Amino acid sequence: MTTNCRVGLLVTCLADLFRPELGFAAVRLLELAGCDVSVPAQTCCGQPAYNAGDRKDAIALARNIVAAFEPFDYVVVPSGSCGGMMRVHYPELLRDDPIWADRARQVAAKTHELLSFLVNVRGLKSVQAECRAKALYHDSCSSMREMAVRGEPRQLLQSVDGLNLEDFSDADVCCGFGGFFSVKYPDISARLADDKIDDAKSRGAELVLSGDLGCLLHLAGRAARRGEKIHFRHAAEVLAGATTPPIGET
Repeated sequence: MTTNCRVGLLVTCLADLFRPELGFAAVRLLELAGCDVSVPAQTCCGQPAYNAGDRKDAIALARNIVAAFEPFDYVVVPSGSCGGMMRVHYPELLRDDPIWADRARQVAAKTHELLSFLVNVRGLKSVQAECRAKALYHDSCSSMREMAVRGEPRQLLQSVDGLNLEDFSDADVCCGFGGFFSVKYPDISARLADDKIDDAKSRGAELVLSGDLGCLLHLAGRAARRGEKIHFRHAAEVLAGATTPPIGET
C-alpha cells in the first residue's frame, strides 16, 4: 500500500446535514488505508439541480466542485449517487465550455466511490471491526450502474466480526428514493421501499446496510412510519467501528 496519497473528501450534502458521523467514518477508513485526507470548502455537487433540468445552476455548482478538488490526487465520495454525478455527468455538462471541459474530465477521471476506492485503489482487504447482527446489503442504482460498485462493499463487510451479511432478494431493484422520483411518484416510491422492508423483515434481518445515505434515509423513514424495528447504517460506519445510533434514531 503506497503512501503520500492526497485525497479530497466530498462529504455530500446529506451527510453534512443529516449524518455527519458518516464523514468522520470515511476519514477514519481513508487514513487506515494510508491516505492524507482533506475536506476542502465545498458546495452541493449539483445533482438535484441537474435532475430537475436546471442546467444553469448545475453547471455553476459543477464548476465550484471541480475547482475545489483539482489539487488532489483522488476525489473520494461516500455516495455512488454524488460520485456518479461527478464522474459521469460533469464531462457531459461542461463539454462545450472551453475553460472547464478538460478540467471537468480530469476531476471525473480521479473520482471514486469510497468503498471501491479502498479496495481497488488502496488495496484494503479487511478491517478490524465488530457488528453482531444479521444484515442485508442494498446496492444503490447509481453505485451499480454509474460507478460499477458491487463486490467491494461485500468484501470489506465480510471481514467484520459477527456480521451475517446477505443480499436482498431483488438486489438490483431500486429502493424507491431516486431523489426527485420519491417526490414526483410517492405511491410507487413507497411501494418499492415496502418491498425492501418486507424482504428484510421476512428474513429476520436486524440491519440494512448500503453505501448511499439517500437510500438509507428513505428506507429508514418508511420503516419508522410502519413501526418496524429494523436498523439502518451506512456501510462505512460499520467498517469504521462507529458506535453512533442507527440512521433515524437518537
